[in-house]
Amino acid sequence: MLALLPLAAFAQGTVNDLETDMGARMSVSVNKKITKGFHVVAEGEVRLLDNFSTVGRYHADLGVTYKIGPIFKVGGGYQFIEKRNSSSEWQPRHRFYVDAGATLAAGDWRFSLRERLQLTHREVNNAYQDTPNALALKSRLKVAYKGFFNITPYGYVELRNVFNDPSCSAKWDETSQSYSDYSFNGYKDIYVNRVRGSLGLEWKLNKQHALDFYVLGDYCYDKNIDTNSKGTTLKSLTYDQSFNMAFCVGYQFSF
Repeated sequence: MLALLPLAAFAQGTVNDLETDMGARMSVSVNKKITKGFHVVAEGEVRLLDNFSTVGRYHADLGVTYKIGPIFKVGGGYQFIEKRNSSSEWQPRHRFYVDAGATLAAGDWRFSLRERLQLTHREVNNAYQDTPNALALKSRLKVAYKGFFNITPYGYVELRNVFNDPSCSAKWDETSQSYSDYSFNGYKDIYVNRVRGSLGLEWKLNKQHALDFYVLGDYCYDKNIDTNSKGTTLKSLTYDQSFNMAFCVGYQFSF
């Protein structure tokens, strides 16, 4: 579930200052019951960044869930993502995921753990810097209170563990302030690069309609390798830190 932050074989690396941002997320989902315990779910979401001024990402998701008895649930699906990069260019991504989770009840309290293994494919300009097929595990621990009539407050913490970031080795020269003896070691760097927490409430309007209001805090720690296109020279190694706060609302229609 957990891994250490990247253990670089480098002599140097720069951790950039923490960047902060404020944004929003708006989503609509449809939940269709096929048979008892088996559901098909479709969702669309738009995310605003840069203090609510820019659409930074949108995605469409189609998945299935199946409940195994009163405790366990499994699922899987596909997600198409369009994300704006640092150059304001839109980059499409294709994500496939599988879920496994369990929920325990204690009176009106519900405690749940969900593990999501996901593979994200994207086109990359330099395979020595970025992973074309990124593999990650999201682990989410959630607690919800069912003691109110139609409102369910909840909170959760989620960690994202990347499994195949680019790995390399090099020597750092203090005099020239540059790297030498660079070698690409494949896609095998493993570390936790995101910690996310949320507080919210689900408001069930009736049997078919529900609203979800929540505040999300998102801390990211990403490694950035800059090499030439042939993968023979390391130009820089940096670690970006960011903390993003988002105010979110979602609507779900179930039938």
